[in-house]
Amino acid sequence: MNLLHYDFIEVYFNCLGNLPSDITPLLAQTIENVDVLGDMEAAWTNFVESGQVWALIIGVFIGYVFKGFTSY
Repeated sequence: MNLLHYDFIEVYFNCLGNLPSDITPLLAQTIENVDVLGDMEAAWTNFVESGQVWALIIGVFIGYVFKGFTSY
């Protein structure tokens, strides 16, 4: 299956002439076990545990106060 998929992409882009054949193997890669929600949950957990959420909240507050001082 992968060989057929690779051949199709290589023939398609070589006929168009837009991409060199050195790049086509990158387009034929398959990604398995994609867990988007699990990755988002892990990223959010790391964001909270590392304290970056507090930096975000403090930065938004200071930015809002600074905007208040500089606008009339």
